[in-house]
Amino acid sequence: MALSFDQRDGWIWMDGEMRPWKDAQVHVLTHGLHYGSCVFEGQRAYNGKVFKMQEHHERLHKSGELLGFDLPYTVEQLNEACDAVLAKNNLVNAYVRPVAWRGSEMMAISAQATTIHVAIAAWEWPSYFGDEAKKKGLKLQTAAFQRPAPNTAPVHSKAAGLYMICTVSKHAAERNGFNDALMLDYRGYVAECTGANIFFFMGDELHTPIADCFLNGITRRTVMDLARGLGIKVVERHIKPEEIANASEIFVTGTAAEVTPIGQIDEHVFTPAEKTFALMDAYAKAVGAK
Repeated sequence: MALSFDQRDGWIWMDGEMRPWKDAQVHVLTHGLHYGSCVFEGQRAYNGKVFKMQEHHERLHKSGELLGFDLPYTVEQLNEACDAVLAKNNLVNAYVRPVAWRGSEMMAISAQATTIHVAIAAWEWPSYFGDEAKKKGLKLQTAAFQRPAPNTAPVHSKAAGLYMICTVSKHAAERNGFNDALMLDYRGYVAECTGANIFFFMGDELHTPIADCFLNGITRRTVMDLARGLGIKVVERHIKPEEIANASEIFVTGTAAEVTPIGQIDEHVFTPAEKTFALMDAYAKAVGAK
């Protein structure tokens, strides 16, 4: 069994100072735990450098603003803290998790007087889905839950509460022998997976859902630029579930997932092939992993 995350050795930057890993704790009555007033980022360091760190920390600030709070540290201070965490833990290739949340000064829905805490942790995490999945492709099951409408939730914030239905959906998929869940949006269009954006090769064109009710991923935007650089036309549009069968290749993108091919969605089977592998290679070169 893997070592519990609260029992690891190392250092976590929390509220402006380095703390021993096991001492980076919060109170059980923290507002972020009870009411979801928490935002976070997922970042990867390659060869000692976090890929697009500035963009990640800018998004962390924006996520907090969408939840009604301001982070007490600037983007530049977060950049410095992130580099310090990697150095303190002697990490070169790592996953990095900045997180900000409301504290425990008030225990009610209203939480205007709570302190905004910020922490950054980092650890080795080679691949979210594993090398075998990257060769054969992931198996996805369509989720029962749908991504919410923009007028029902702060959908463009990387907020902890928005991931509740992702956990439920991924657990359901795993119980049925799948790797992850494919989530539709509130209109019934294809949206994303539980922690990654999705792309479909339709002929020579690369199609992806419009990010109007889910997070417009940093990796998503990076891969779209890489595809254009390879001469591939990228089309953002609403995609109906019944169109999935028409795709020749499918893959997902995310900081944790990087670029990972899809081998099955429900009853539809796909074979990871040349176009997807070309983008996997291009992304590895872009982040400095190759």
